[in-house]
Amino acid sequence: MIWRYILAWLPMVLIAIINAGIREYTYAKYLGELRAHQLSTLTGIFALGLYIWLITSIWPIHSTSQAFIIGFIWLGLTLAFEFLFGHYVMHNPWSKLLADYNILAGRVWILVLIWTAIAPVIFFSMRRMI
Repeated sequence: MIWRYILAWLPMVLIAIINAGIREYTYAKYLGELRAHQLSTLTGIFALGLYIWLITSIWPIHSTSQAFIIGFIWLGLTLAFEFLFGHYVMHNPWSKLLADYNILAGRVWILVLIWTAIAPVIFFSMRRMI
């Protein structure tokens, strides 16, 4: 069952790329780089939330521990992709990749990571209440 959720992570990359494309080709020129990234973080959280809700509707999560495992697998895959692809494929220096994690500089990307990790638990808990 966990393999389904690992494969379900792959479209999250596509969602993130589409979200970044929308940011870069529409509102970034009006908001500036920092504000555009902040808004893109919110739209990314929303888009990923819709997708995660859909996935957990199709393949229901059966326990809180399974939800945590799924969330942390997705977090690990996202971090691995972010750093390995960003550095070795896109040739970004580590300093540039780490800069997006500086919340004191207004970089709120870490919220996407937190959401990716906890969304399965939140949606599982919400469905149990209904």
